[in-house]
Amino acid sequence: MGEYNLKVTIDQDSGFCFGVVFAIDMAEEILEQDGYLYCLGDIVHNDEEVARLKAKGLRIIDHSQLHDLHNEKVLIRAHGEAPETYKTALENNITLIDASCPVVLKLQNRIKTSFDNKEQILIFGKHGHAEVIGLQGQTNNEALVFQDIAELDNAELPDRFTLYSQTTKSTDKFYAIKEELLNRGYEVKANDTICRQVSNRDKDLPEFAVKFNKVVFVSGKKSSNGKVLFEVCKRHNPDTYFISSVEELDKALFAPGDTVGIAGATSTPMWLMQDVKNALEAF
Repeated sequence: MGEYNLKVTIDQDSGFCFGVVFAIDMAEEILEQDGYLYCLGDIVHNDEEVARLKAKGLRIIDHSQLHDLHNEKVLIRAHGEAPETYKTALENNITLIDASCPVVLKLQNRIKTSFDNKEQILIFGKHGHAEVIGLQGQTNNEALVFQDIAELDNAELPDRFTLYSQTTKSTDKFYAIKEELLNRGYEVKANDTICRQVSNRDKDLPEFAVKFNKVVFVSGKKSSNGKVLFEVCKRHNPDTYFISSVEELDKALFAPGDTVGIAGATSTPMWLMQDVKNALEAF
């Protein structure tokens, strides 16, 4: 019977980046101590992991709820926050547990310095994304954010500007945008601030994806990084399927003896990929 089973392998480079590990470790430590902890926004863009931590006492709040909160501890997740948040915390006697990713903090710092030097700033990033809101906050919300070069076609751009990128964007896309803007005659000072842990996955995933008949990509639907990496997988292995939970696995897609690779985003917990592996092996 053995040869009918699926052979399933998890990509060992997939799963949480260090920024997320750091935030979740901090949260779990305080939850063990205090039994509850407020967190500003989803601690990670993965509903399954958020549910696991909520069960331990994590309370997710938004910015309007932060204004009404006093004398509590609040976790800032890896994505970072705008200066406004720190101000509110001071006014409300809130203790911030700051788990902002160091890569994001460094970028915030660089953007703030550019802004203080009166540079015009463009940010390649997703509109409304937590990290991007924090970055824009460094510029008094004056930076121009775009997620697609087409948005710049009719924009009134200054002759010279400094270009930054959200840390989880594709490096190839960033450099293509820089080239295009230079070709259009702008004077561009480009700062590649893409996280290498993320961009290395762009490079390593193709090698992983081609080893298998099929690839199951596990990621939250809200994850920017998940969308990028899923596309990378699918480009190199057309039989790549995106799922957010074990329930979304479709048995009909797999044939006896298939080799299956499981990969995930920087926000995908290893336990979830393990659950998917167990479910596939049970088919």
